[in-house]
Amino acid sequence: MLRRREAVPFAFVAEADRFRSNVTPPPRRRSSLPEVAGRTLVGLTVVAGLVGSLLFGLPALDSGPSAGRTQQSEASQGR
Repeated sequence: MLRRREAVPFAFVAEADRFRSNVTPPPRRRSSLPEVAGRTLVGLTVVAGLVGSLLFGLPALDSGPSAGRTQQSEASQGR
């Protein structure tokens, strides 16, 4: 009388498990020398920018004792 049928999405999943393609993808194209050099220069530029920002930023972040001594000596000279 009534046959139970599988829902449509599950049928697609079941078919996808059995499907195997006989088409091979094309081989990857090798990068040329200018492309490799460009990628290398971009990478070096990014690294140099990070190192430069670190070198210029570290003195600003330094809260060493020299700043405290300078303020202390100025306060003692004003008395």
